[in-house]
Amino acid sequence: MNNKPRYEILDALRGVAALMVVAFHMLEILGNGDHTRQLLNHGYLAVDFFFALSGFVIGYAYDDRWGKGMTIWTFFKRRLIRLHPLVILGTLLGAILFYFQDGKNEWTRIADVSPLRLIVVMLICFTMLPCGKSLDVRGWNETNPLNGPVWSLQWEYLANIFYATIVRRFNVFALSLLVLASSALTVSLCLNFDFTGLLAARDYAKYSVIGGWSLEGDQLLVGVSRLLYPFFSGLLLSRLGWKIPVKRCGFALCSALLIVTLAMPFVGTKECQMPNGFYEAAAILFVFPLIVSLGAGTRELVGKKRKVCLFLGEISYPIYITHFPLICLLASWHGKHPQATTAQVFTVCAGLFLLAIFNAWAALKLYDLPIRKLLGKRAK
Repeated sequence: MNNKPRYEILDALRGVAALMVVAFHMLEILGNGDHTRQLLNHGYLAVDFFFALSGFVIGYAYDDRWGKGMTIWTFFKRRLIRLHPLVILGTLLGAILFYFQDGKNEWTRIADVSPLRLIVVMLICFTMLPCGKSLDVRGWNETNPLNGPVWSLQWEYLANIFYATIVRRFNVFALSLLVLASSALTVSLCLNFDFTGLLAARDYAKYSVIGGWSLEGDQLLVGVSRLLYPFFSGLLLSRLGWKIPVKRCGFALCSALLIVTLAMPFVGTKECQMPNGFYEAAAILFVFPLIVSLGAGTRELVGKKRKVCLFLGEISYPIYITHFPLICLLASWHGKHPQATTAQVFTVCAGLFLLAIFNAWAALKLYDLPIRKLLGKRAK
């Protein structure tokens, strides 16, 4: 049994980032398709921040258990119980809402998908196995076409496997070498150093880390590059114990740094995008580890601040993994109402945002916690 205290600030920061993701996806749907002009422009970097947090938390929670009888299979069971029930729920919600969207507007394939094919895709997505083009029922070429954000969980599962089978045995020096080598991948991706020839397909997203959600060669390279440095730099921070002590306002400081980083407008112009690559590289290599260190070093909260942090931490994963079917509904509505007024758009978005928060809370309390409790008892 793990009796270690939780890093409540880090859990809450995951919640802040998850809320930013919801807002980012809404604005992405309402935008003009030019990612250089989108509001909350760098919201997609929340995924890289999630990886950094996960690496830190995995190291803190599990590094000292390997010598106390924990096996690889025990580790995998714990991670599956923690993560997978909501993967299934999010995919199920995506399947249920699928036919409430207008396939004639945004996704021409929806109108041609039979119920049987939808069920087959849903069952495959339940397993976390990536779907290829032949199973792409939505038309966005995602590894989980019923719940897009699952792509990042697929990469996190791979990071967990890599950690449990190999990296957990690394000493600090070996882990530092892995982090250093991974940083080269981050820089290469952000600055579009196309050593492999795979990045040539990314004309839509040069000098950014956008991507990682499909099975093409360029997307797989993007996914690996986005995963390795954040996750294992977080693990390294945990092993080194690098925490920056913050006596007061630590959560506010970390939240402000995170929000500003994710909301930063595109750096540069459409004709000159390299400055944006430097910005994203700096955010991933330096700013996110700094925020994790500050959060880990913040003193425990009490009173109302602690309640807010606990709530944000509780809904952080549920809202990330269940919100996207609502985003698809927004896309369908927006396609049907291109002349909607600003007030109408704001009302719909505000309603869906609050609904996403409520759904996350309900999913946690009514489904995730009871299921995890039941599975935890059976796994003993």
